Amino acid sequence: MTTGMERVGKSSAALEQLDIERGVCIPFRKYSPETVRSKVLESRGSVVSLASRGVEIVWNLGLYWSTLVYDFLVGRDEEVVPFRARQLRNLLCNLGPSFIKAGQVLANRPDIIREDYMNELCILQDDVPPFPNEVAFKIIEEELGQPLESLFSKISSETIAAASLGQVYRATLRATGEDVAIKVQRPQIEPIIYRDLFLFRTLASFLNGFSLQKLGCNAELIVDEFGEKLLEELDYTLEARNIEDFLENFKDDPTVKIPGVYKNLCGPRVLVMEWIDGIRCTDPQAIKDAGLDLNGFLTVGVSAALRQLLEFGLFHGDPHPGNIFAMQDGRIAYVDFGNVAVLSQQNKQILIDAVVHAVNEDYGEMANDFTRLGFLAKGTDVSPIVPALEAIWQNSAGKGLADFNFRSVTGQFNKLVYDFPIRIPERFSLVIRSLLTQEGICFTLKPDFKFLEVAYPYVAKRLLTDPNPALRERLIQVLFKDGNFQWKRLENLISLAKENVGQMSSNPALRVKRVESKLDLTDTIKDGARLFLLDEGIRRKLILALTEDSKLHVEELVDVYKLVEEEVDIPTLAMQVVQDLPNVFRDFVLSWSNSVLSDR
Repeated sequence: MTTGMERVGKSSAALEQLDIERGVCIPFRKYSPETVRSKVLESRGSVVSLASRGVEIVWNLGLYWSTLVYDFLVGRDEEVVPFRARQLRNLLCNLGPSFIKAGQVLANRPDIIREDYMNELCILQDDVPPFPNEVAFKIIEEELGQPLESLFSKISSETIAAASLGQVYRATLRATGEDVAIKVQRPQIEPIIYRDLFLFRTLASFLNGFSLQKLGCNAELIVDEFGEKLLEELDYTLEARNIEDFLENFKDDPTVKIPGVYKNLCGPRVLVMEWIDGIRCTDPQAIKDAGLDLNGFLTVGVSAALRQLLEFGLFHGDPHPGNIFAMQDGRIAYVDFGNVAVLSQQNKQILIDAVVHAVNEDYGEMANDFTRLGFLAKGTDVSPIVPALEAIWQNSAGKGLADFNFRSVTGQFNKLVYDFPIRIPERFSLVIRSLLTQEGICFTLKPDFKFLEVAYPYVAKRLLTDPNPALRERLIQVLFKDGNFQWKRLENLISLAKENVGQMSSNPALRVKRVESKLDLTDTIKDGARLFLLDEGIRRKLILALTEDSKLHVEELVDVYKLVEEEVDIPTLAMQVVQDLPNVFRDFVLSWSNSVLSDR
C-alpha cells in the first residue's frame, strides 16, 4: 500500500519530470508537497488551525456548490451565471490571499472553468486594506537589523499600495538621499499560505479521480504548480534576483527602465528598490500632456514584451496597469517582479516555430507544436485538432491586421479545451495572461492600435538577424514552401524588419538616444553564402529558384538587392568572407569527402 508521503513524493517527482519534458529550466524549488506537509504539521497548534480553517473553507465552498446544484435542479443554471460568477469572485476575496491568487490563476485556465466565470475572475482585485505602519516598520527593522531612522531619513506615513501578500512605502535613504520603494510582507502570511496549500493539496487528492475523468487534468499537479509560484512570490530575495536578471537583459536597451535593487537592504520579507516616477500606463491624457506619442510608447511596450518572451525567455507575469509606467523620456518602466516565469531555450524556439508554421499555414506542425509545449500529452493524435486550428487562424488572420487581436484568438482557442484533451501549462497561462493584459493596455490607450503591426516586424527582424543556428533553420523554413523559394516572403521579411528598426530609431515617444539606427544584414548574407557553398540541397533549391518556370528571375533578385543595399556593410562583409574562406574550404572538402565515401 502506498503511503501518503510516498504519494506526495511521487507527485513532486512527476512535477519535475513534466518540466524536464517541456524543456523548462528548473530553478531551486522551495515548494514540494512533502515540505508543505511537514511545515504545517510540525507547527504548534496545527491540528486546531487546520480543523478550523478546513471547516471555514468546506462550509463556504460547500454552500456555494449547493446553490449551483439547486440552480441546475430548478433549470435556471444558465440564466444566473453572471450572478453566481460574481458570488464566486466575492467568495474568493473573503477567503483570503491564497484564494485571491487561486482565482487569478483560474481566470486563465479554460481547461478548468468555463469562459463566463473566467471573465468575472479576470477583474479579481488583489487590493486589500493595509496592515498597521508600526507592524510594517517593525518587520523592516527585524529583516534589516537596524533602526528605521538609521537607514531612512524619510518614510511615507501611508502605504503607496497594498495587496494580499504585502504593501509598499516610499522612503529616502539616509546615506545617499535617493528615493526608494520599500516592499514589506504581511505579518504571519507564510504559515497561512502553507496551511492553505496543505488543505488545497488534501482536497485535490480527493478530487483527482474526478478531475482526471471529467476534466482531463491532474488536480494535484495543478495545485503543485500553483504552490510553487505562490511560494516564489513570498520570498523577496527571489524577487531581488528577478530584478537583477531583468536589469541584465535590458542593460543595452535605452527604451526600457528596470528599477535598481539594493541587495544589502533586502531579505525574505523586505525588498528595497529604486523609486520609479512615472505616468500610469492607462492614462492616455496624462501621457499626451507629457508630450509623449501614444503610438510610439505602445511600440516600445510591445517590443519589450516580445523580447522578454522570445529572446530572453524571462517575462513579467503580472503586467497590470499598476506595474507598468510611462517615463517622461518615453521609456517604459516595469515594477513588481515577484511573479515572473521562465521559458527554456527549447520552448522559445518552439514558439518561434509556431509563428513560422502559422506564416507557412502548416497547421499540422502547429498542432505538433502544442504537443511539444505540453498542451497535449505525448502520443496524442493531433489530426482531429488540425482543422480546428486552421479555422481559428483563418478566422482571425483573415480579417487583417486591423481586426486581429489576441483576445479573440484566445477566446476561440479556449473552446477547444472542451472538445480536445488540452491542458494549459502554468507557465503558458502566465504568457497568455501577460499578452492579454498588455494588449488590453494598448487598446485602452489607443483603441485602433495594431498589435501585430509591431509584433510581425519584430519577429521578422529576429529571423533575419539572429545568428542562432536554430533561428537560421527557421528562416530557411519560412523562405521555402513545398521545396520552392518564396521570393515575396523574403521581400516581406526584409521590409518588415526594416519597419521594426524604423519604428524604434525614429520613435517620437523617445527622448533618449537610440543605438540601433539601421538593419544590419551583413552576418546574415555571409551565413547565407556559406550555406549556399556547403549545403547541396539548399544550393540546388536556390539555383532552381533563380531559374524557375524556365526563366531567369533577375527582377526578383534586383528587388531584393534594392531592399538590402543600405543594410549591408560591403567592406565588412568582404573582410569577413575573406577571413572565413579557409574554414569554408575545409568544411567543403570534408562535406565532399564524406559524400564520396558514403556513395561507395
